[in-house]
This record gives sequence, C-alpha cells and structure tokens, in this order.
Amino acid sequence: MSTRLSGPERRQTILSQAQRLFAEKGFHGVSIDEISRAVSVSPAILYRHFDSKQELYDAVLQQLACQRESYVDTVVNSGTNFEDVLTGMTHVFISSVDENPNLLRIEMQSLLDGNPATSEFFKNRWKSFTDYIEFGLNQSMPYDVPNREITILSAGLMFQGMVREALLQKYLQPEDRLVDVSMSELSHELVRLFLRAIGIEKSRLSRKAVISS
Repeated sequence: MSTRLSGPERRQTILSQAQRLFAEKGFHGVSIDEISRAVSVSPAILYRHFDSKQELYDAVLQQLACQRESYVDTVVNSGTNFEDVLTGMTHVFISSVDENPNLLRIEMQSLLDGNPATSEFFKNRWKSFTDYIEFGLNQSMPYDVPNREITILSAGLMFQGMVREALLQKYLQPEDRLVDVSMSELSHELVRLFLRAIGIEKSRLSRKAVISS
C-alpha cells in the first residue's frame, strides 16, 4: 500500500520531478501532462499546488537559484594565500554542480529565457567568487595602474567565465573532454591559469577578503 503524501511533500515531489524534466528539455519541451505522469498524479492535483506551468517553472528556478554554497570552512582552512582560498572555493562550487548538474542546466536556461531568477543565480552562486577576486585585487593592485577599475571587474568576470566554460564542457557536451581530470586537478589548474593570466604569482597575493556564508 502506497503512503499518502502530505501537501508539502507532494509539492516537493512535483518540484523535484519538474526540475529534472525542465533541465532535460527546457520550459517549452515539457508539458503539464508529462510532469503529472512523472509524479503519478492527475493534472488537476498538480494544479492544486501550482496555478500554471509558468508558476511551476518559476518555483523550480527560484528553489535552485537560492541554493547557496558555504565557503566559510574553505576560507578558514586554506590559510592566508589567495590561490589556496580561491582553489578551495572553486572545488566546492564544482563539486556542487557535479552532484546536481541540473543547477547548471537550469541556470543556462534562465539566462536564455531572461527569467528574474537569473539574478539570484549570480547573487547566490557566483557573487562570492567575483567579490573575493575584486576585493583581493583592489587591496593589492597599485592605484596608478591604467584602467584599474575595469581591470579588476574584468578579472572577476574572466574567472567566472573560465569556471562556467569548464563545467559546460564537462556536463553539457555529448562527450566529456575532461573525463580523466579530477575535480581537485580542475580546480587547481583553473586558478593557476587565471592567476598567470592576470600576472599574479602565488607569493604575491595573500587572502584579504572575508567570505560570508
């Protein structure tokens, strides 16, 4: 005999199945009937929890967008070296996507759809990186460097792009070109290449930013 789910449990089940389907097929590739079948309920039951497919999609995006990684342990355990902290943060972030690639797929789709949840994806999943990089460079870079502000902002954007592209290659391409590269190796190499690109040697930049959870 199957266990009857409570209202909140049913809602969460619907969200979980909808997340999977939206990640695989996108908003327009999934019907309410398909989601209902995946949850083993009638469309009428589903509509008791969500008034429309758009409302359900928005709820899925919002739930994922609000997931925020905690970098406190990474910062505390990585000493004072900028490279070590950034490497640890990158490893935490990459591992979260490895555990649930839907995070990346849904984020990409929200960008294409222009959904308001996109700003939450940045705030809760990328902003810690950009804030940390920008703060660290602002503290260390001479003030007479030409285009200093743009350089600092561009550095944060560049690292975000490097990490995102690596994840796209690993999780959204038909063939995983990084199949032989471990998460630890990938984290270290991305940070090493990034620091080389912006002209920072490991010994030249210590941790000066504090990342809040």
